[in-house]
Amino acid sequence: MKRVALLLLVVCGSALAETWSGTLVDVMCKGKDLAGHTRECALACAKSGYGLVTADGKFVKLDETGNAQTLAMLRKSTKEKDLKAKVTGSMDGDTLHVETIELQ
Repeated sequence: MKRVALLLLVVCGSALAETWSGTLVDVMCKGKDLAGHTRECALACAKSGYGLVTADGKFVKLDETGNAQTLAMLRKSTKEKDLKAKVTGSMDGDTLHVETIELQ
């Protein structure tokens, strides 16, 4: 019975996931030139956390899981600027709880 309940919880949680696209940026630089924002700067400002600026200009802060995934992804990436990303997850207040994130 517990397995069925857990399975339903996982399935329902996945059904609630949404996808956002935008520019990945560290919190310290969210108000600056997004297209010119560099991977180097995003790595240097990692302690401030990360977020996504959507097409309508809204900044959505990532949760700790998203911050860790973003940092690992940026370290591996060769893309230097205009860090477009697609994020899947769910919103809780003004924070996006990240399931997946990928650079575009």
